[in-house]
Amino acid sequence: MAQMREMMYEGKAKQVFATDDPTLAIIHYKDDATAFNGLKKGTIVGKGVINNVVSNHLMTLLKEHGVESHLVEQLSERDTLVRRVQIVPIEVIVRNIAAGSLSKRIGYPEGTKLKSTVLEYCYKNDDLGDPMINETHIAAMGLATKEEMDDIASMALKVNEVLTDYLKDLNIELIDFKLEFGRFDGRIVLADEISPDTCRFWDSKTGEKLDKDRFRRDLGDVEEAYQEILHRLMGGEKK
Repeated sequence: MAQMREMMYEGKAKQVFATDDPTLAIIHYKDDATAFNGLKKGTIVGKGVINNVVSNHLMTLLKEHGVESHLVEQLSERDTLVRRVQIVPIEVIVRNIAAGSLSKRIGYPEGTKLKSTVLEYCYKNDDLGDPMINETHIAAMGLATKEEMDDIASMALKVNEVLTDYLKDLNIELIDFKLEFGRFDGRIVLADEISPDTCRFWDSKTGEKLDKDRFRRDLGDVEEAYQEILHRLMGGEKK
């Protein structure tokens, strides 16, 4: 078993530690919560545990459908062993229904179903506020090759297809979500996390928000929403 060594990186929600195996790292999930590029800060009790378990559960599901990720194995409630990837500095936002910044940008009321899935790319740079970019920017900046972007786009759409179908049976509507990818052993793999921090999950019957929007918008019952997602994914829909 790889042994944890020095911390390589600390982000808003996670710490990443080196191990004695140069191809592996350990991710530690925190309860810290941020929004609006770090302008709003707080704590969601138990969030780290839930995000770790939920993300690993969904990445395991995706692997069964042919989507490779950095996941190796869960070590504890908050720690997961992953492949040590070179992160592609592009955030991929997959949108099925208008919400959040897209609603403001195009004037669609939240909850408007889009005629087709939208893929958006943002330059992963906190100092610049993660600005939106397109494929010509990506090529001009040398962030990824055309082949890598083709892989990223097709993998993102596959993730959307698999998760949308899976969550529908749990009465969860997948509104939109953010993905990150990395390079490992010459290929693109899914990285980062898939959780209520990075996805908009709405109850498909009531429209209730079950994700970090409850924290962003001061809606209350934040911990309860995260717990509800964990319960539905790991134990079936609450009756």
